[in-house]
Amino acid sequence: MTREQAVTFSQKFIEDVLTFFELNIAVSVQLVGDIIEVDVPHNSESRLLIGRNAETLRCLQHLLSAALQAHDSPVARVNVDIADYKKQRAQVLADKARGWMQHVRETGQRKEVSLNPADRRTVHHVAEEFSDISTHSEGEGRDRVLVIEPTA
Repeated sequence: MTREQAVTFSQKFIEDVLTFFELNIAVSVQLVGDIIEVDVPHNSESRLLIGRNAETLRCLQHLLSAALQAHDSPVARVNVDIADYKKQRAQVLADKARGWMQHVRETGQRKEVSLNPADRRTVHHVAEEFSDISTHSEGEGRDRVLVIEPTA
């Protein structure tokens, strides 16, 4: 399977899953670096497809990644977004992160936040806007936290 075939496979896979929910929707799929980005537009079943705490969305993403690996795809990292849920969530988190960083800047005290890997990545990216703030992750597995602190 080539990279282009992986993109085509991903589109067909997600569209086939959507037909299970009686949805005939064209999804947008593109390769960005080494990540296959899948965007499912808003539809009548968006809430169901996202699920509580985005569990269903993460499951769809995991299924696609596993299917790609099973077909020896050169690309197995995927990002599935439904009705711009992840984009909106990332924006809300970025705004929150700016507040955390401003608080660390004002108090000089470090802050630890428990976040999933994607959310930690978002906060690390926001930290680039602050020359006097640094971020790093500590811990392992589910105990991993993001640390925000003033630079020395």
